[in-house]
Amino acid sequence: MTATLIDGKRIAKQLRTALQQDVAAFAEHSGIQPHLCAILTGDDPASAVYVRNKQRACDDVGIRSTLHRRPANTTQSELLELVAQTNQDSTVHGILVQLPLPSQIDATAVLDAISPLKDVDAFHPENVGLLVQGRPRFIPCTPQAVQYLLADCGASVSGAHVVVLGRSEIVGKPVATLLAQKGPQGNATVTLCHSRTRDVGSVLRTADIIVAALGVPRFVTADMVKPGAVVIDVGINRTDTGLVGDVDFEQVVPIAGAITPVPGGVGPMTIAMLLKNTLSAARQAAQA
Repeated sequence: MTATLIDGKRIAKQLRTALQQDVAAFAEHSGIQPHLCAILTGDDPASAVYVRNKQRACDDVGIRSTLHRRPANTTQSELLELVAQTNQDSTVHGILVQLPLPSQIDATAVLDAISPLKDVDAFHPENVGLLVQGRPRFIPCTPQAVQYLLADCGASVSGAHVVVLGRSEIVGKPVATLLAQKGPQGNATVTLCHSRTRDVGSVLRTADIIVAALGVPRFVTADMVKPGAVVIDVGINRTDTGLVGDVDFEQVVPIAGAITPVPGGVGPMTIAMLLKNTLSAARQAAQA
């Protein structure tokens, strides 16, 4: 068996083409151009690349993008003031604070300061609570990307055993919540594993679907994967040999039924979902 490749680049391109049409139709009807504002603090090169890619994606679909760059020695109060100003700008519909932030800044305080109505990453406690209750204002970008990829590859999620590897607030917890909820691409039985899970390999071997988001290069090996399982690799790890995921791709491809590559899997879809959430925020603002 050789796994079917889940091509995130191709799927994201299709989604962005549809979004371009939706953005144009919304702008023509409302006279409003959706607007995403990104805040980049410090000089982390990876963060700069991520933000640049997001800006290019905005341009591709007709979403206005603004970038506020702040030096690494920016204080927390200065950053909070910038967030407050952006909250008050009625032309801005989505606010993105690029992580990580410099060590002198409390990231939680900054993310909590973003208006829930403009929180297109869906990190704000209010939006997290709405997601848990099954009535999300915005679905977090990477979990939404995972769900979309599972739908595109035809994975049967309802009733399946999904093992989520990693319990981060950004991916692990929300993707587990999303896949367990009622509705399309939900109704799964979800096990959430993490660094303290005993004999994690034995748990993974029971999974129909694996979502790997642990942040450890090539952690998931072939002996941890049930033949025919769908493997979604969220990990992006920089190594001496280049970017690799949390899954040992070469080992697992002959075992899995379908698998995402790294790069080119979840990453492009995460950006596409950010654009989708920005359009949704603009629509909600127009109806307010």
